[in-house]
Amino acid sequence: MKFRQTLFWDVNPKNIDPQKNAQYIIERVADFGHDDEVRWVLSYYDKSFLRSIIAKSRCLRPETRALWMLLTDR
Repeated sequence: MKFRQTLFWDVNPKNIDPQKNAQYIIERVADFGHDDEVRWVLSYYDKSFLRSIIAKSRCLRPETRALWMLLTDR
């Protein structure tokens, strides 16, 4: 996946590693991602892993957390 600079405004998107920076990617896409980025995250990461990241995140908005908990329910 080629990440948008506007999604990762504070780093160079070319330096983001999907394995090492999984929490960072998931949190940004959850809050600010476009449809294609959300689909990529949902297909790339295991739903139980996504759910654990979403549940423990301290930076997500409550509405975002609630939506993603529903999306990763199954």
